[in-house]
Amino acid sequence: MRATVTIDRELCKGCALCIPVCPPKVLVMSEPVNTKGYRYPLLLEGCTGCELCAKVCPDFCFEVYRELRPDEAAS
Repeated sequence: MRATVTIDRELCKGCALCIPVCPPKVLVMSEPVNTKGYRYPLLLEGCTGCELCAKVCPDFCFEVYRELRPDEAAS
């Protein structure tokens, strides 16, 4: 299964709770800030789509979309 994660940077308040819960360690805090003045998470390559970031986020900044890979759809 493949996953796509989106992050709403403007909803983020910079709590950084998502950073330590990410198993593959592909979330890092940005240097730039959003319009509210908060740093926000950036997603690097290697996300597994585990959804832990979305589950721990108090501001609902994350959305995880899952889709079957072509080889899994035939099964």
